[in-house]
Amino acid sequence: MKTDLTDTTSSKINKALVLGRRAIGTPAVGMVLTLVIVTDEENAYDALKAANEASREHPSRTLVVIKRVSRSPRDRAQARLDAEVRLGADASTGETVVLRLYGEVVDHAQSVVLPLLLPDAPVVVWWPVNAPSDPANDPLGALAQRRVTDTYAAEQPIQELTARADAYTPGDTDLSWTRITPWRSMLAAALDQVVCEVTSAEVEGEEFNPSVELLAMWLADRLKVPVRRSKSAGPGLTSVRMETDAGPIVLDRPDGSLATLSIEGQPDRAVALKRRETAELIAEELRRLDPDDTYATALRFGVERLDEEAATTAPETVVDTVVEPAAEPSAETAAEAAPAAKPASKKAPAKKAAAK
Repeated sequence: MKTDLTDTTSSKINKALVLGRRAIGTPAVGMVLTLVIVTDEENAYDALKAANEASREHPSRTLVVIKRVSRSPRDRAQARLDAEVRLGADASTGETVVLRLYGEVVDHAQSVVLPLLLPDAPVVVWWPVNAPSDPANDPLGALAQRRVTDTYAAEQPIQELTARADAYTPGDTDLSWTRITPWRSMLAAALDQVVCEVTSAEVEGEEFNPSVELLAMWLADRLKVPVRRSKSAGPGLTSVRMETDAGPIVLDRPDGSLATLSIEGQPDRAVALKRRETAELIAEELRRLDPDDTYATALRFGVERLDEEAATTAPETVVDTVVEPAAEPSAETAAEAAPAAKPASKKAPAKKAAAK
């Protein structure tokens, strides 16, 4: 059931919701939370589709806030609110209200959303794109217990992580962090199977992917070891290698679907590690509405600190590989190699000069 309201108010939208529930035979409100999606017209369809799929697990009232850009000064001076109310089969298992804001009301979206929140129910705000630099101090973010952003959709994802760490408030989370939940679970389970001490680690993934940085920061913070990052063609995260005193532990996923877990002394095992859709990520975030302390600790570890620790350990490997061939040969080795070096006597001065 769909109801279109043009140039309306929040009270009229509430009235349409009540009448709609009566019309479809469900007068009681069975929603467990309010999900507020702040997006633009371009990304509204995909975000709403993901929210509807997630509502099968978490029946919720979904408010989609779309801030329309007025082109002329006259249009910007005229405030208008259009709404589309969806109930029943058109809204999956929840209720959906699409709000389109025009003119001056764009700067006061919280005054439109506040009367539509479910009473005594948690509020989650999700920015699929164009998230504010400080979600907790955003007028809409201040209404919520949980604030979901996605640094992967930012123009500069890695720099965005630093801004998220500086402005972090309990209740903030990131879908780039949610994407690595299966990786963290698998790596923790692998370490539980072996009695060992991790000495270093390496995370491999596509360039400009914040999930690679977050996983590396989590490993560095938890294991207290240097973690390097390397680039790959993707998709997403492709490999994690942990060096231990009992041999390497490698989790490799080259195709974005099936991974291979390799532990020294054990047969390789195939692991289902498929890249998840946005609906699954949102459903996971809605399962817990308390602050994610693990995310906060990993985020505050810092990309800069990760770079510094990787830089101090990286040259050591390079020096070892360069110094070994340049080691001075013993007298016996030099005597044995002397006859073989006679045919190339013309190149001997160059070798001596290089040795100096």
